Amino acid sequence: MADFRSRAVLVPLDERGGLWTAALGGLDWICAFSGEEALARFAVARDEADRAWPYRRLIGGRLLDEVLPALDFACGVALNPAGPDGTVFPPVRGIVPDTAAIDGEAAA
Repeated sequence: MADFRSRAVLVPLDERGGLWTAALGGLDWICAFSGEEALARFAVARDEADRAWPYRRLIGGRLLDEVLPALDFACGVALNPAGPDGTVFPPVRGIVPDTAAIDGEAAA
């Protein structure tokens, strides 16, 4: 987790220029990638390797501590979702601020 917080990750942009999300398990997830190879692997897995994948580079800690709490819906971060090293950071206490956690103050 400390490594992710200090790492710059690539976050694809949607057609409106916002951060691209995917719905899974009743939550939205911002997909983040450790590098262009991981993003390319994701594009191939989605059978969308032939299209452009514009992205924004963000620090992982900023995603968890600033971006997720600013959203008006519950959202987590999926790191390298199409790879063998994929992991998720759900919006729960200890990962995101309590006000953004689905098990925190805002959920009560």
